[in-house]
Amino acid sequence: MRAAVSLGLAGTTDVSLLRALAPRLERLGFRALWLNDVPRGDALAGLRAVAETTSRLGLATGVIPLDRRPADTLDLAGLAVDRLVLGVGSGGARHPVALVREGIATLRERTDAPIVVGALGPRMRRLAATDGDGAVLTWLTAPAAAAAARELQADAAASARPAAQHPVRAVLYARTAVDDAARSELEAEAARYASYPNYAANFARLGIRAIDATVTDPPGLHDLDVVDEVVLRAITPNGTLAELEAFAERAATWVAGGE
Repeated sequence: MRAAVSLGLAGTTDVSLLRALAPRLERLGFRALWLNDVPRGDALAGLRAVAETTSRLGLATGVIPLDRRPADTLDLAGLAVDRLVLGVGSGGARHPVALVREGIATLRERTDAPIVVGALGPRMRRLAATDGDGAVLTWLTAPAAAAAARELQADAAASARPAAQHPVRAVLYARTAVDDAARSELEAEAARYASYPNYAANFARLGIRAIDATVTDPPGLHDLDVVDEVVLRAITPNGTLAELEAFAERAATWVAGGE
C-alpha cells in the first residue's frame, strides 16, 4: 500500500499491554499507534508508556475531545515532537468549530507536533484543512473517504493557509477484524455507532450502513489506499495481548499483500 498503515486502540488499554505490544508493532512496520482518548483512559499517558519501549513508532491521539480536556491542560511531557501527532476534536461542545479553532491556536504555542482534527462533517474538515495539519476521518467507505480526502486538499488549496511545517493529511480510522472470531464484536461496534444521532445522520447522507465502513479482509484494506494513512482500529473478542499480537501479525500480512 502507498498509504501508511497504523494500529488503533482504546485509550483505556492497560499500560502493561501497551508496553508489551508496541515493540512488536514497530518491528512489523506499522507507522504509529493511535490511542483514542475516552473518559476512563488517558491517551497521552498511554503514549508515554509506548514511547519508553520503542524508538521509531509514531505516537498519536485519535482524538482528544477539547470540551472535556482543554488544550492548555494537556500534559505533553515525555512525547517527542518528531514522533507525535495530536488528534483533537470537539466532543459534545455547543460551538464545536470555535472550540477546536481556539484549541489548535493554543497547541501551536505549546508544540511543533502536527495537529489533526477529528472531522465528521464538511465544516470541521474545512477547519482541519485551514488551521490544522489534516483530518481524522472515521466510519467511511472507500469512495466516501476518497471524496473527503479530495475535499480536504481542495479546501487547503483554496484557503489563505500560511506556509505550514506539515502537509495536510487525510487519516482514516477504520474498525477492523482480521478473523471470524471477532465478527460479533465488530457488528456490535457498528450498531453502537449507528445508534448515535450524528453518525446516523452521516450514514444516511452517504447512503451507507455502519458495517459497510469496516475492514474484514485484505481487499477491503487495499481499497482504502485513497488516503494518506489508514488506522486499523483493532477489534478482537477480548482485547487480550495474545489477540492483539495475532491481529497485528495478520494485519501486517494484509498490508504486504498476503492473506
